[in-house]
Formats: sequence, C-alpha cells, structure tokens
Amino acid sequence: MIDLYVYYKVRDADAAGLAPRVRALQADVAARHAVRPQLKRRPEARDGLQTWMEVYPGVGADFPALLDDAARRADLAGLIDGPRRAELFTDLPPCA
Repeated sequence: MIDLYVYYKVRDADAAGLAPRVRALQADVAARHAVRPQLKRRPEARDGLQTWMEVYPGVGADFPALLDDAARRADLAGLIDGPRRAELFTDLPPCA
C-alpha cells in the first residue's frame, strides 16, 4: 500500500468553484475504491495563488491512474493553475 499526495496551485478567484468539484471527485473515488481522502491547503496564498493538497492514504499501486482518470472526468484543469503533481510515499519498516 502507498500514500498518494497530489498538489497543485489554485487562483484565489477559482477556489470557491473548484472546491465542490474536488469534494465530489473525492466522494466518488471514496465510494468506488474504499479510500478516505483528505483535502488540504496551505494557510497562506502567494501572488493570488493557493496551494491545495489531496491526500489518499493506504491505496493500491493502480490508484494513481484511476485518480488521474477521475480528475479528467471532473474537469478540474480549467480551475487549476498549472499541473497536478503526484508524489507517492510508503511507510518505513519498524525498527527491530
């Protein structure tokens, strides 16, 4: 299992329109793939841009491609400034 972090920039003017789309996308993937997504943002904006982060803990290796497809269907691109960037993390093994 992996934890998937997806981050991107959002113009202040587009934040109110984007939030319901991202929440609907997350509700859909949560129902279909039994994940517990989170939506976060940095507390401050810079130059009229917010940084948002979607977090998907404990997903399978195939989940990033499924999420990319869902994001395209949700038509998020027009409300995001630049690309959605994804990072994968795994747990460190416990010390013996």
